[in-house]
Amino acid sequence: MANYTGPKVKLSRRVGVPIADIPKHTGKRQLNPPGMHGFRGRRLRDYGVRLNEKQKLRFHYNVMERQFRRYVAEAGRKPGNTGTVILRLLEQRLDNVIRRLGWARTIWQARQMVAHGHIKINGKKVDRPSYQVNIGDEVTLKKTNGEKLVRENMESLPGHEVPGWLEYNPSTLAAKVVATPTPDQVPFDVNMNLIVEFYR
Repeated sequence: MANYTGPKVKLSRRVGVPIADIPKHTGKRQLNPPGMHGFRGRRLRDYGVRLNEKQKLRFHYNVMERQFRRYVAEAGRKPGNTGTVILRLLEQRLDNVIRRLGWARTIWQARQMVAHGHIKINGKKVDRPSYQVNIGDEVTLKKTNGEKLVRENMESLPGHEVPGWLEYNPSTLAAKVVATPTPDQVPFDVNMNLIVEFYR
């Protein structure tokens, strides 16, 4: 699967919101349009508004368009609200779980940790960032240099809160999926109705 490797702050600037909770993205200066006076461009039409919402969600979870379309198609086949199911599928990605635990500062760092084989699910190494965790799955770290990196990242994220659908023990660096994530537990503001409409 392809992956975006260009400048990340450029993505935040493009959609007008910080897609990562680090100072590099959340600073007001970074979100201003480029140029001395900040060229604002034209007002978005209906299509542009929906496209922007979809891009915000894609960039936040670091998912390419083809993969995102698969999530939308899968959510359409499952029972329940399509927008809620899309969010649940994205939240249950392994790289996102690592970010929500605070083991990585950004989704890109979390993806790298998984791809390099530092993460184990139920005692078995998993190196696919898109792996879907389920209720009852235990997430642990492989006995490598990853533990030092994780502790450093946790110290650099003071006040980070682990969502309620994850049970976490900081002393042993072990976590367990205890529930299904709900939209109100996602710390990212996005209008899912506009995204579902975009694909109709």
